[in-house]
Amino acid sequence: MKRLITLAVAVMAIGTASAQQDKGGITAEMMQQIRLGQTNSAAERAARNAMASNPIAELATNADNLAMIDTNFSHRVKTKGITDQHQSGRCWIFTGLNVLRAKMIDEQNLAEMEFSQNYIFFYDQLEKCNLFLQAVIDTKSLPMEDRQVEWLFKNPLNDGGQFTGVSNLVMKYGVVPSEVMPENYQSNNTGQVGNLLSLKLREFGLKLRAQKDRRSTVALKTEMLTEIYSMLVRAYGVPPTEFEWTRRDKDGNVVDTKTYTPQSFYAEYFGDLDLEEDFVMVMNDPTREYYKVYEIEYDRHVYDGDNWVYLNLPIDEVKALAIESIKDNTAMYFSCDVGKFLLSKKGTLDVNNFDYASLMGVEFPMNKEERVRTFASGSSHAMTLIAVDLDEQGNAKKWMVENSWGPQAGWKGNLIMTDEWFEEYMFRVVVNKKYFPAETLKLLEQKPIMLPSWDPMFAPEM
Repeated sequence: MKRLITLAVAVMAIGTASAQQDKGGITAEMMQQIRLGQTNSAAERAARNAMASNPIAELATNADNLAMIDTNFSHRVKTKGITDQHQSGRCWIFTGLNVLRAKMIDEQNLAEMEFSQNYIFFYDQLEKCNLFLQAVIDTKSLPMEDRQVEWLFKNPLNDGGQFTGVSNLVMKYGVVPSEVMPENYQSNNTGQVGNLLSLKLREFGLKLRAQKDRRSTVALKTEMLTEIYSMLVRAYGVPPTEFEWTRRDKDGNVVDTKTYTPQSFYAEYFGDLDLEEDFVMVMNDPTREYYKVYEIEYDRHVYDGDNWVYLNLPIDEVKALAIESIKDNTAMYFSCDVGKFLLSKKGTLDVNNFDYASLMGVEFPMNKEERVRTFASGSSHAMTLIAVDLDEQGNAKKWMVENSWGPQAGWKGNLIMTDEWFEEYMFRVVVNKKYFPAETLKLLEQKPIMLPSWDPMFAPEM
């Protein structure tokens, strides 16, 4: 009997192993085959020894590409100064305001200028809180398990964003000089305040979903936003409603002193520039059909503002628009996958900066479309596109962006990218409509294709 039981157990074990194989597990035979594939050559041992005590990025740095790239550009926008977003995800604010700064410095003959990022960020956070609370109200009839509701509670608030936030917030709240509402510790380090606000929003969201009387929902939301406003004031300061500012020319001479509201300040210096109507975000997303307009649901900063809408174009047409803008001394909001092949000590973005294939002994052949589809690449950071270097035929050789990581980062605070890198890792640029061919502008008349708020390409730029 004991022998029969033992035999039965053995048969069961064989059956279990077979079932595991059928389910895709690694078998002993497969493991043996895998191990035989390891040649343990001298090159492999050398790579293993080096990687045991050194960062991969240092080991993969391409020694044949260490020479600094030529820093001369045939066309460059006039701008001055480098900003620093510190430990925050506000690159989109810095980028948008730096576009305005370049325009004001040039047109008003100023020695320097910087707008308050803290001011715009204060209202960004308030508006995003309202966006979340109102979205919770709008989806009250859906179960908590619904994907849209789940997405809302997973993402109640963040400090990232994109150009639509800049355009809606500036046109609604105006702008102020940096000295009127300066940066502070919390605005430079937004993580902890953001976590506390998110915790409070989730609490408020549950209360709103439990509220049965729709007539009192607005009053309840207003009470909640009052608490949120108080938290924001403690963290970032009181946003000014009126201020006095003295304008000086590039030689330091006083031009005038006036009292402004944030809205009148914008009207005084940018009155002819409608950020919501005059600009178009163009995307190069090879996973989607070109010459179509797309819209992202709930991907906005202001509830009563605009969802993120963009026109998807082939890379050559994106380049042509960017070149026209730079030639006309107009900087642009630009975003990309900045972490790919960035050599910080040189300040260059170049696909030849690192040779990961030689270090790891395998190839990495995916193209841009494949990387996007598999979540290996996507836009992560916004900067200000300010320069292009053209050859005699008018083709781009390299580009330059003004970054917001401080003057010591990169090349004098800027990043220089090769045209090949631009094609592979650039995703979007915001261009004034006046640089568009008429036939391209007509594409904007089509009804946008709505994409869900969790679409992988549209994580906020940090």
